[in-house]
Amino acid sequence: MIEVKGLTKRFGPICAVNHLDLTVARGEIFGFIGPNGAGKTTTIRMMGGIISPTAGSIRIDGIDMQREPQRAKRMIGFIPDRPFLYDKLTGMEFLRFTGDLYSVNGKDLHGRAVQLLRLFSLHEWGDELIESYSHGMKQRLIMAAALLHQPEVIIVDEPMVGLDPRGIKMVKDLFRDLADRGTSIFLSTHTLAVAQDICHRIGVIHKGSLIAMGTTKDLERAAHVEAQDLEAVFLRLTEEGDAR
Repeated sequence: MIEVKGLTKRFGPICAVNHLDLTVARGEIFGFIGPNGAGKTTTIRMMGGIISPTAGSIRIDGIDMQREPQRAKRMIGFIPDRPFLYDKLTGMEFLRFTGDLYSVNGKDLHGRAVQLLRLFSLHEWGDELIESYSHGMKQRLIMAAALLHQPEVIIVDEPMVGLDPRGIKMVKDLFRDLADRGTSIFLSTHTLAVAQDICHRIGVIHKGSLIAMGTTKDLERAAHVEAQDLEAVFLRLTEEGDAR
């Protein structure tokens, strides 16, 4: 569902992402971890079609993001780490606006929006202005908006920021359920426990390059770490990357 080949992004002399190659299968939750400044958010923004790569290609279910960006983006539910919302709209108005962008059938839009507001515990706030929402509520609203058009691929950057423990559990359960139904999820996170808990495979990016990829067991072997502790694996791999 996601195919990235030779993906590169330069900002002047700085190479933020360096010849990245990876694939994500249908129904797979793929975790993407790395230190601050490693290139995670830049990769996410290229995959979401927000910025263009310097080189390389991104295909979403076989659709080339650069050649057919509108078709590719219709396949994606994009959840950024810092949601941009229109504070003078209500939650329901924002979902209607989002539905119009994705040409969601008018007959289906209201019912789908109500369903998602209930799912994310926002139903009682649906007619309140977004400016009155807490950060966690805004994060849940942007997730609801990303799911409104029933995308086949979800690209998400730091999904747990601002969520309380109940919200974190709800999102983890939701991602598992979506993956079970065939949705592919590309998840960038600093929360290693979340990646270890729900991801089928994990890629480790460091200084713009993918230095390891596989299941948690694969990464343990690559890092020569026996304990089932992704934090220890992450620290060992990135330390080795620094040494190289």
